[in-house]
Amino acid sequence: QVQVVESGGGLVQPGGSLRLSCVVSGSGVSITDMGWHRQAPGKQRELVASITSSGPTHYGDSVKGRFTISRDNAKNTIYLQMNSLKPEDTAVYYCAAKPLLRIGTNDYDYWGQGTQVTVSS
Repeated sequence: QVQVVESGGGLVQPGGSLRLSCVVSGSGVSITDMGWHRQAPGKQRELVASITSSGPTHYGDSVKGRFTISRDNAKNTIYLQMNSLKPEDTAVYYCAAKPLLRIGTNDYDYWGQGTQVTVSS
């Protein structure tokens, strides 16, 4: 059984910063990529950023240069540092983890409950 738990969402003014955290726990499953996705009301879920177990990262075009994903493998934790936040970044942010058997695919098997990020003055 794998559990994914996010934290760190909240309300922030435009131009502000937030840091999201995500811990993956559970035994018997090897995790490869981990990532942050988001879904705004009325919109499809989109990939924000992902990171492999060895470190390479990928970012969605809308967050490049503003968001930074990082990973602590010893703690099974990833982080999303979000700077220069815009109202259009408002969404529920979901952390997801991909098991080793899904390597090379876009399939994340394990998802958190999500954390709300609201950017508003």
